[in-house]
Amino acid sequence: MSSPEGAGAGRPRRASSAANTVDPVMRNALRYTVSPREYAALHKYIISRSKTLRRNAPTPAAVEQALTPTKTSASSDYNAKAVRHALRVFAATWVGMKGYEFVAKKLSKDSTPAKKQPFYKSPALRLSLSLSSILFLYRLLFRFLTRLRLHLMEASVEPFRRRNPRTAAALTSPYAPAVGASVAGLALGIYPSPPMRVAAALWLLFKAGEYGWDLAESEGWIWGFKQGKKRERPWWFGSWLLQPLAFGQLLHSAVFDKDCFPESYGKFIWGNSPVYLHNRPEGYPTNLKWPSREDVVSSLSEMARLNWPAYISPTMFPNKKNILPPTVTAVSPLTSQAHPLITSLSCAALHPSDPSCTRTYLTFWLKSVPPMARFFVLFYSAMTVIPGFRRFYHSPITGLQRILSRSGRMTAFATGSLSTAWASICFFQTYLPRHLLATQRFFLSGFIAGLWAWIERKQGRMVFLYSARASVNSLWKVGVKRRWWRAMKGGDLWVFVLALMITGVVYEHDAKAIKQNSFRKGVSWVRGEGWRDWAIEEDDEETKEKEE
Repeated sequence: MSSPEGAGAGRPRRASSAANTVDPVMRNALRYTVSPREYAALHKYIISRSKTLRRNAPTPAAVEQALTPTKTSASSDYNAKAVRHALRVFAATWVGMKGYEFVAKKLSKDSTPAKKQPFYKSPALRLSLSLSSILFLYRLLFRFLTRLRLHLMEASVEPFRRRNPRTAAALTSPYAPAVGASVAGLALGIYPSPPMRVAAALWLLFKAGEYGWDLAESEGWIWGFKQGKKRERPWWFGSWLLQPLAFGQLLHSAVFDKDCFPESYGKFIWGNSPVYLHNRPEGYPTNLKWPSREDVVSSLSEMARLNWPAYISPTMFPNKKNILPPTVTAVSPLTSQAHPLITSLSCAALHPSDPSCTRTYLTFWLKSVPPMARFFVLFYSAMTVIPGFRRFYHSPITGLQRILSRSGRMTAFATGSLSTAWASICFFQTYLPRHLLATQRFFLSGFIAGLWAWIERKQGRMVFLYSARASVNSLWKVGVKRRWWRAMKGGDLWVFVLALMITGVVYEHDAKAIKQNSFRKGVSWVRGEGWRDWAIEEDDEETKEKEE
């Protein structure tokens, strides 16, 4: 007959055994939510501090034993990890979108309540579901195609390879998993906002093109070989060459196709050109209309279509009627008070109080440099101090030199580009015949203005790529508007798929072609190979083997 003490002693053993075993339902729930390492941290900092949770929850050792993959469960563990990471992407995106909506609502000046929409149409839900689906489908497809490739390379599948040589060659290619898995990018279509999808597709396409170019250069496909050695890139060649082409297209679009011009660029250009785009003067009668900046730019496009008509001063010819063409009457408040020595209608609209184009150009520099310098000093101070405060704290002089030098170059680049774009209009009016390149000279103005990128050629890569993306997006819209090509439904999704494909192929061929360490780790993580830089680890292994 058992004693009460024995019965009491048995209860802790049952509790201990319950804590050391994991229920099958609990095991599956944990497998798809946390890893053993994460559960150990969760148990250490949260579960162990509560008696109730500590009594009923399994121990970290039991969870690690239950979740440790075996040879037979390796595939299911890969799928569980894919689901786990997809759920985390979903949750992180959801929280980020909700936080962004909250901050935007607080900062918004519009007090009207936002229109409620169904839950399934929520942008936060759609974007979260889109990104998590891309990750989950990419991993599944990559895993499936990798295993299929290995299976087709076995000796037992030789008859299939002989009967279908092309299919076998495609499926056994080392790039087949990366190419096939990129189809997961179509899940971006779950998010209904075309502008954001286009921005994401263009960003990834330019990154993929950048990595593809670096790979081609490292393999000697661009500059070739000389005496068995790869030729070096010319000293003058770089991403800064994108800026003249981008500025030329963007300026032409701003004048003739303002509905295809990026709004962010327009705010920056129009807001920093007070010498050429004049605000309403103080004391000007409120009942009289003053031309806006958009009116002045639209009038410039009409002047170009009219082959740049001459300016007839109402001061010199007060009795003459119809001084202005009917399509440019919006700038009459400017031209009516223009200096009588001005001979060009565009000059009368851009700098009516000063007949000298050169003096106006110099005035632009004097008035634009101080505010532009203040803006870039604040911007680069934040970009330097916030992410690298410890480094800035230990070497403040070096940090200040970096901030001032970068701000000075960007100020010269931005001010020089804007001033040259406006001044070149006057230059072409003076030295070119009216009918020569009447509308195309805006592209030339932007091209010449973009040459200022030479100043920032060493560290302005991000700026140049941003301009190039904006230009490509604008050019596509202009082509659709003018029917140079047709818009393709879902074309942004296929661009995104192409960018994924190029990135995967470059990474498979040579991971070191992707220069950014964090991006290499990101590609490895998306493929399900962990947040690891395999290119560096392979180099370390090769070095150890050589030393041995």
